[in-house]
Amino acid sequence: MQDVHDPYAALRHRDFCLLLSSNVLAALCAEMQFTVVEWEIYERTKSYEMMGYGGLAQFLPLLLLALPAGQAADRFSRKYLLMLAHFTMALTSLGLALVSIYDGPVLLIFVFLALAGVSRALGMPARSSLIALVVGPTTLGNAVTWASSGWQVAAVSGPALGGLLLWYFEPACAYFGTVGGLLLVIGLVSFIQPNEAGRAPQPRSLEALLAGIRFVWRTQLLLAAITLDLFAVLLGGCTVLLAAYCQEILFVDKFTFGILRSAPAIGAFVMAMLLAHRAPLQRPGRALLWSVAGFGLATIGFGLSDNVYLSFAMLVLIGALDNISVVIRGTLMQVLTPDAMRGRVAAVNSVFISSTNQLGAFESGITAQWFTLVGSVVIGGYGTILVVALAALRWPRLRRLEALHTLKSEL
Repeated sequence: MQDVHDPYAALRHRDFCLLLSSNVLAALCAEMQFTVVEWEIYERTKSYEMMGYGGLAQFLPLLLLALPAGQAADRFSRKYLLMLAHFTMALTSLGLALVSIYDGPVLLIFVFLALAGVSRALGMPARSSLIALVVGPTTLGNAVTWASSGWQVAAVSGPALGGLLLWYFEPACAYFGTVGGLLLVIGLVSFIQPNEAGRAPQPRSLEALLAGIRFVWRTQLLLAAITLDLFAVLLGGCTVLLAAYCQEILFVDKFTFGILRSAPAIGAFVMAMLLAHRAPLQRPGRALLWSVAGFGLATIGFGLSDNVYLSFAMLVLIGALDNISVVIRGTLMQVLTPDAMRGRVAAVNSVFISSTNQLGAFESGITAQWFTLVGSVVIGGYGTILVVALAALRWPRLRRLEALHTLKSEL
């Protein structure tokens, strides 16, 4: 008799629900904050380049600290590392609020964005590797899907709330709201009781620090998925330029900017719900390749649009297609990686994917300065499609990849 797929399997674990709730609230606060920061930087400087530097300020701490943070997640309590990361982000929000209230120099905004990068570097390996400690191995894929869905809920709500606060209040209100939200997040995480028994202590050495990179390099399926997403995010990121699009091409107000900023997350949330309620993908490799190619095409469509409704539709499509790759890559990482290395492998993932969001923001800002606003986005979309073609040729096993739940750790 065939097993019945349970779309709510992960949600039946108390600690996963606490982790999911804290992650959603933390992401909502962060998305709201970064939406307001993007608008404030462009409002004060009118410079694409300065918007790009905001991404660079967040990228550099991630690049420098992600691997040590991953090793820390494999040595120390992932729960307390996550609480420390949220506390660091609360300090970031407080600093941004004070800069906004007292009209401090833009340079200070970049300083606090760098502190936000420190928070991400600390939190991402701990958050990702905690999932496997609060659910059983058979529900990992379902847990990753719900984690992605929760993040998308926050990514829908956060920018819209940020746009609403910009419309009615000053930016500092959003920053103070983030401080309060993150204090509640720290309280939720404190109640989680992860199963960390039996974790072998990891040595403090350069070899141990670099073990995550060696594991990813040796695990070709994981390397293929990470590489594909890395270049797609680097080349195809257009949301960082959205404030400029809204003011120069679409001619819409602050609240509409918040709605458009939420559009990718709306698409991603709908797709995540579809993936959670259907049986696991039988050809995930092909789905990954087609979704990233479609991401590139939708990016081109957004870049060429001067109609707010078409732009919204393209952003929704971008988010929906991106979520497919997020779920497939996240599940691959959880399934193929042994628990003793999850922190370090998650750190590698954060360097090559999550931090690339910030590096992609820098790239978008600089190329917009060089090739115009529209040209930057369209070139990035074509570049994404080219990367898909090269990845399909370089890693033929990715095209033939079997259902993810049948894979096993490669250590």
